[in-house]
Amino acid sequence: MNRVFIDTSAVLALLNPDDAHHDRARRSFETLRSKEVPLVTTSYVLVETYALLSRRMGLEAVQAFRTTMAPLIEVVWVDEEVHESGLDLLLERNQRRLSLVDVVSFLTIHENRIERVFAFDRHFDQEGFARVSEV
Repeated sequence: MNRVFIDTSAVLALLNPDDAHHDRARRSFETLRSKEVPLVTTSYVLVETYALLSRRMGLEAVQAFRTTMAPLIEVVWVDEEVHESGLDLLLERNQRRLSLVDVVSFLTIHENRIERVFAFDRHFDQEGFARVSEV
């Protein structure tokens, strides 16, 4: 399996034992690690992840993610061009629940020819991406 894009929804499910997707996330993550599949995300996903972890689980969870999991993930840093393209796509789609983080993720996945996503966010399904949890 080539590189896999990891979304905030997967990280939150993985780190929160009370999350409805926790067991699936843990199994998927263990499989990805055992097969040494490279994980990729964007700097926007990291910002979103840190904010939600802090709010929902506290700064200890932020520190745990930063020291144990973040080093395992290749980060694509969002530049002005990708940001503006993402904003254009967000406005074009005109979907209230779709976020800039989501559409920048979509653009990054396409641009980097990533075939699968590790995510529990329905927007990835709607965009037609194959999820790791379906493998």
